[in-house]
Amino acid sequence: MINTQAILASARKTILSESESIANLIQYLDEDFAKAAEIIYQSKGRLVVTGIGKSAIIANKMVATLNSTGTPSLFLHAAEAIHGDLGMVQPGDVVICISKSGNSPEIKVLVPLLKRFGNVLIGMTANKNSFLGKESDYVLHAYVENEACPNNLAPTNSTTAQLVLGDALAVCLMELNNFKSEDFAKYHPGGALGKKLLLRVGDMLDDTHKPVVSPDCSIKKAIVEISEKRLGVTAVVENEKVIGIITDGDIRRMLNDRDNIAGVLARDIMTHNPKTIKSTDMAADALNTMENFSITQLVVVDNGEYKGILHLHDILKEGIV
Repeated sequence: MINTQAILASARKTILSESESIANLIQYLDEDFAKAAEIIYQSKGRLVVTGIGKSAIIANKMVATLNSTGTPSLFLHAAEAIHGDLGMVQPGDVVICISKSGNSPEIKVLVPLLKRFGNVLIGMTANKNSFLGKESDYVLHAYVENEACPNNLAPTNSTTAQLVLGDALAVCLMELNNFKSEDFAKYHPGGALGKKLLLRVGDMLDDTHKPVVSPDCSIKKAIVEISEKRLGVTAVVENEKVIGIITDGDIRRMLNDRDNIAGVLARDIMTHNPKTIKSTDMAADALNTMENFSITQLVVVDNGEYKGILHLHDILKEGIV
């Protein structure tokens, strides 16, 4: 029979062990870390990250993070490097080599070759006195006392420590490069994140369905306009300026309050000073405005000119939320 409590206790122990290992990394941060970040920042080449085994997987993740945050990087598998892939390393590139022990056979073969090329070598290892630690120009000390593995064998705390140091380095480089959300958007154009950062109101606006009535038109005409354009609203425009809107809700409230709607004009029931937005504004900002005011439509106006209606459904269709 499965012991649920024992399983949960084991999971908690692992999480606690890894969190303590990460917290302890702070005391191993030294001048080498700062110099490594500065060297990478000032480099005219790329950042090459290499490793073997589980460290290679961490290296791949580091490269993905660095590339998406403005530091051009590539992954080099330590084993494949000595069978031709070493040609990926160009003059001016900075190399980060990841190895917990720092004494792996592949690392001992690769490091002298990298040194011969003259590239700056940054070692990330738990053992500063290892082959990698001694041969590196700078050392990122990823020391952990033990693994979370009950046999103290499977890379757990050590790979988490490597991952966290890589993230710390990436964030430092972001700050050195003054990397902003606008820059982030350039590298993430796809999916919900890309749309949230890049999509503007004008990109979603359908100007072929631009509901509009005059303030002196009949309520019947306003209802027809709302129905035909299927946006649940129409703008009320006078002298080419938006002076109000009429929504489905305004129509319902009018019918509830009045027995006779003959003679009722658009201006009589319109909402004055509707919330507006520019076509150049971000779609995410439009969504925030809708949420803040509990509304589902915004009037799009550019330099006083009525451009159309942005509906909440337009934003939802794009998958921003």
